[in-house]
Amino acid sequence: MLLQSIWFFLWGLLWAIFFMTDGFDFGVGTLYPFIGKSDRDKRVMINSIGPLWDGNEVWLITAGGVTFAAFPQVYATMFSSLYTPLMLILFALIFRGVAFEFRGKIESKGWKKLWDTFIFLGSFLPALLFGVVFANIFQGIPFDGDGIYHGNTLKLLNPYGLLGGILFVLLFLQHGANWLNIKTRGELQQRTIAVSKKIWLILLPAAVIFLIASYFATDLYANYFKNPALFLIILVTVIALFAIRFFIAEQSFFKAWFASALTIVGTTFFGIVGLFPALYPSSMDKSFSLTAFNASSSPLTLKIMLGVVLVFIPFVIGYQAWAYNFFKEPVTQEDLDMDEAY
Repeated sequence: MLLQSIWFFLWGLLWAIFFMTDGFDFGVGTLYPFIGKSDRDKRVMINSIGPLWDGNEVWLITAGGVTFAAFPQVYATMFSSLYTPLMLILFALIFRGVAFEFRGKIESKGWKKLWDTFIFLGSFLPALLFGVVFANIFQGIPFDGDGIYHGNTLKLLNPYGLLGGILFVLLFLQHGANWLNIKTRGELQQRTIAVSKKIWLILLPAAVIFLIASYFATDLYANYFKNPALFLIILVTVIALFAIRFFIAEQSFFKAWFASALTIVGTTFFGIVGLFPALYPSSMDKSFSLTAFNASSSPLTLKIMLGVVLVFIPFVIGYQAWAYNFFKEPVTQEDLDMDEAY
């Protein structure tokens, strides 16, 4: 029981880290066609995430790998029932990565416009679809005792699912705007500051509506009412959300970015803690739900994996912390002139 609970927490933590890191990449890419007024602006935006985006996506591979290794039945059922949105996410991420590399290969407006479109779609679609998918998981997926999905992709686009998608897009837009506040200067930075303030004004009511809707559309609050101390997760997340606006006003942009990172982690754990012990709940019958206890790998597998994680994950975190610190300075013209620049 303890091993399964630990791996449930690690499963949720890896998804939270992925959303926290790649989230600002998605935000920058979604803002890309709206804030980037010139080719130079767009190059600055791409290069602001250039050294980091592919490393951030390692956490997606890790989260998927943990789902496969620690909870194979969940992995099988999830990828069969959510096949279409997950494949759309995969192809969007592939085309986004290609777009970063190909955009500057030919000096042609049409060529650049094509890849600019893929940068936007490759950022916006994953942000939206991850929100839709996780919101649907929070409220339950219609699958039976054999893991067969009774529905179609359009059923995922229900009001609560779409609300989750909108919330994720707004969270990532805020996170991305906060990153651009750090990495840009001059007129471009002034635009990103103004946009980050406007996004927050939309994000706040969206987050409140999502919290209220979760009470009626899901069973997430059951664990919170059983253990009221868990409401601290919501409280910390709300404080972090308000801290974003305060730090932007103070022009403490690193602090604003950390606050939006904490908001994303808190939002993810709001759902993860509410789900426990279910990883993949069934809306058809609770007895069909896949939990940390009925869908996990053998105890020996979980023990070996836990040892590997405890040894190697700190190295990954240490390397990423070094990379973020190394590339913390704003993007300059000198950076754009380098051969390695996008």
